[in-house]
Amino acid sequence: MITIKFLLRKIRDAFVGGLLAIIPIGITVYILWWLYQFIDRMVGRGTPVGIVVERILGGRWIPGVNIILAIITIIVIGWILRSLLGRRVHHFLEQTFFSVPVVRKMYGTLKQFTNAILNPKVTSFKKVVIFEYPIEEVYVIGLVANENLGWLQEHLEEDCLLIFAPTAPNPTSGMMLIVPERKVTYIDIPVEDALGMIISSGAILPEDRQEEQPEGKQLPLKLFSRPLRRDPSKWPSKTETILK
Repeated sequence: MITIKFLLRKIRDAFVGGLLAIIPIGITVYILWWLYQFIDRMVGRGTPVGIVVERILGGRWIPGVNIILAIITIIVIGWILRSLLGRRVHHFLEQTFFSVPVVRKMYGTLKQFTNAILNPKVTSFKKVVIFEYPIEEVYVIGLVANENLGWLQEHLEEDCLLIFAPTAPNPTSGMMLIVPERKVTYIDIPVEDALGMIISSGAILPEDRQEEQPEGKQLPLKLFSRPLRRDPSKWPSKTETILK
């Protein structure tokens, strides 16, 4: 006989399962729809650009042509910025933004973040590492923000890395740590897999990459670059910094 408690548990499980399926799809669709609406307001039907395109097409409007126009516009802007005049205009606009206190902070942060993500020449946030923090035998996953510390390296006693350690489940927040390079181990997984682990708070782990290794080149069984210390007396106190 089916009891009310059993029925409620089944309804709850079905409800949670539905949320797990709907939320990722819903958020993705919402973001894509927001981007489409944003592009449509710039070059869509009824806008100055859209009216010109509609005349060229003989008074007809083809759905989706606004997205094509937006892509073409971005490409044209990229080409213009490669020219001397385009670089001067871009430099003038940047100087204008940097002269305004509040806008300067916002624009500078967005520029650095976008440049780090989209510029293929920038190596920031492209490598995944693991290191002990805040005490030994407790490991943190991080992304290498910068392998070249420049003038900052002159104030350090050994070669270090700038590492961003995201917090779970929101990887957009975290800590910027200066970690000695000898204490860092690089992990051969994509950044997307590492962020998936962080967003899911460890519930989602990357697939075993050992199967992807060529024959005769298996991954080493020893994951970390330094032996583990089992003696609690050698653990650093909470007040010690990671550079010590």
